[in-house]
Amino acid sequence: MDQELRLAISQWLADSDTLNKADSNTYNLILVVLCLTLAGISYLVVKRVVIKAMKLMSIRSKVTWDDTFVAHGVLEKFALLVPLLIIEILRPLFTVLSPYFTEIIGRLLTALLVILLIRAIYSVLNAIAQIADEHSATQRLPITSFIQLIKLFLFFVAAIITVSILSNQSPIYFLSGLGVATGFIMLIFRDTILGFVAGIQLATNQMVTRGDWIQMDKYGADGTVEEVSLTTVKVRNFDKTITMLPAYALVSDAFTNWRGMSESGGRRIKRSVFIDIQSIGFLTKEDTQRLSHVHLLKNYLADKSVDINTFNLPFSDDEHAVNSRGLTNIGTFRAYLLAYLRQHPKVRKDMTLLVRQLAPTTQGMPIEIYIFTDEIRWAFYEDIQADIFDHIFSVLPSFGLQAFQQPSSNDVQMLMTKVT
Repeated sequence: MDQELRLAISQWLADSDTLNKADSNTYNLILVVLCLTLAGISYLVVKRVVIKAMKLMSIRSKVTWDDTFVAHGVLEKFALLVPLLIIEILRPLFTVLSPYFTEIIGRLLTALLVILLIRAIYSVLNAIAQIADEHSATQRLPITSFIQLIKLFLFFVAAIITVSILSNQSPIYFLSGLGVATGFIMLIFRDTILGFVAGIQLATNQMVTRGDWIQMDKYGADGTVEEVSLTTVKVRNFDKTITMLPAYALVSDAFTNWRGMSESGGRRIKRSVFIDIQSIGFLTKEDTQRLSHVHLLKNYLADKSVDINTFNLPFSDDEHAVNSRGLTNIGTFRAYLLAYLRQHPKVRKDMTLLVRQLAPTTQGMPIEIYIFTDEIRWAFYEDIQADIFDHIFSVLPSFGLQAFQQPSSNDVQMLMTKVT
């Protein structure tokens, strides 16, 4: 085939009236110019005709993924392979030149073909990554990490093939030498290797995905994950700063991922109200009568009064209060809070809902609210939480309770004034 091609072109040149008397040097130069001209024309035809037609088809098509391939220049990068393939096909015509020179050209062309092919494949992978990021079904899949892994593999393959072509050695020869250099590579690139392995773990186990809210106090990260690569994790904090976390830190250190909260549709409120212990006491009959008009306490007070009266039957009315049972203002307050939260429209009823009394501290008796709201968006969640505790602090005086707070400078001055 090569000989036939060479003979056909040589016969065409021999039949030319202008070139039939050309010497060998001119003949060789004409062959080279013809090959380069044909390669250039083929590139222009592909770029100006074929690629332009394919771009028009992508614009008119209803799908959008082809526009992404066009935007990443995939067609242009593959078009660069056409002139090199033409030159490689016509390279047997150069055998009239020095064999050494011809062999060097062949090696350079083959190596350049490998490099340009890998470059074109990289652009395809970049386009696939962008398509996956824009598609809602694949946003939480570690597409970027896997594409980076494929790129890294292709890089090493291309490097070994290119070096083997240029040195005229088998790729197995260079692969066998990697074992000797493994210890040196692990010493020099220790952090990179750790990050690479950790990145694979993060990607395969989906420990962190794009869009997750993570918190890692050690590195000052508290925000949304924007990018997960094989070596780093990019986090945009809520104050709009950006923190770059090493991938191996997310595997070796502890961090909080709030993805479960987002997926469940409920966000937790866990906050306590500290009650002044001196304000805790039994309810009087007047207090019980007044609180019985509260709709949320009617059933509770009615049932509790029957239970307490039944228990107190063996005791006379003049006996000491410690010998009998009675309604307390803090117990009634807890019952009111539980009923209030159960009927609150923004509190999830299918999740944990607790109003509990914790161990007393030097700051008073803590009454903890442990609930989940049906709103996970930060601003709306804070509004719901504030409304609930605004109401709690407002109803405390109705139960004869006082919230504990540290004395301020005004309190100290008033106390000093009374003493003097």
